Amino acid sequence: MGSWLDEILTIGKASESWRQKAKEAALADNLRSPAWGINTGKVDEVIEKRSQLLETILPAFREFCQNTLQKQPQQMLPVLWELWLPLAINIGLQRQKLGYPFIQGILGVQGTGKTTMCQALTLILQQLGYRTLNLSLDDLYKTYSDRLLLIQQDPRLIWRGPPRTHDIDLGLNLLDLIHQSQSPVTIPRFDKSAYNGAGDRTTPEIVTNVDILLFEGWFVGVRPIDPQAFDHPPPPIITAEDREFARDMNRQLENYLPLWEHLDSLIVLYPSDYHSSLTWRKQAEQQMIATGKSGMSDIQIEEFVNYFWRSLHPELFLKPLIESPHVNLVIEINSDRSLGKIY
Repeated sequence: MGSWLDEILTIGKASESWRQKAKEAALADNLRSPAWGINTGKVDEVIEKRSQLLETILPAFREFCQNTLQKQPQQMLPVLWELWLPLAINIGLQRQKLGYPFIQGILGVQGTGKTTMCQALTLILQQLGYRTLNLSLDDLYKTYSDRLLLIQQDPRLIWRGPPRTHDIDLGLNLLDLIHQSQSPVTIPRFDKSAYNGAGDRTTPEIVTNVDILLFEGWFVGVRPIDPQAFDHPPPPIITAEDREFARDMNRQLENYLPLWEHLDSLIVLYPSDYHSSLTWRKQAEQQMIATGKSGMSDIQIEEFVNYFWRSLHPELFLKPLIESPHVNLVIEINSDRSLGKIY
């Protein structure tokens, strides 16, 4: 697929033969075509709009690849064309229909590329004229001092991450203000490096005139499941204590439902094999260490990821969610991080 796509990087615009190849490729993809509203009647209009947008954002995209992602534009062009451009166009259309700020939930376990996708979507949506804001579930963590009190109440919550470690009211107030088109709004921000990696709130951001909010996180939109699922759960939920912890975290999800009710749409980045998340996390840590920063050892990473899986196991929570009416789009991520099915 890369060959015909790369042509646009060379000449900076979509030629007629390029557009023709793009139409043929779009119609040949039976799974992705319906996700982007492509059929024989609409393919010309869809590809024309996407091609024009691609030409417009090419300079900013090159800069984004080189400076932010530290990758060559050729590497990221397929995901731009196949996912980020059509998704941004869809989000923009939904914002137009809604008539007030649109809140897009994005769920993805560690390493699925939530942050990168949000950065790319922001770049494209701003080009389309939408004031776009990114919010992570991490930004809603309780303060360091509040989490110290929480550990005293429940020593099992040794790290931030699982349900109960967030300030839900902070999130509810913020999403209310955004939906009501209030301006300016104060956006909480979280510094993961504070207190030797325990993390704490940092200076909030003041933002005006938000059109679209991209709200991402490792369990954004996740709902409680049948407690019987924990009678015979997958590893690392092994001991009676593990099962009790998993049940408690499942109950805590009830408190997050009012937050999810504010989502206008939910996208799930779904790994074809959730075990890849551990590999991706190790790779990211090794890359960070290679730049001279301190990071976790492989054993520490395994402990960390297992802690997340014991609280909300991907196998137990993701499958029922993507089969539910609460999810609008599923983007499968293969083990090599390439795009799988989009539906």
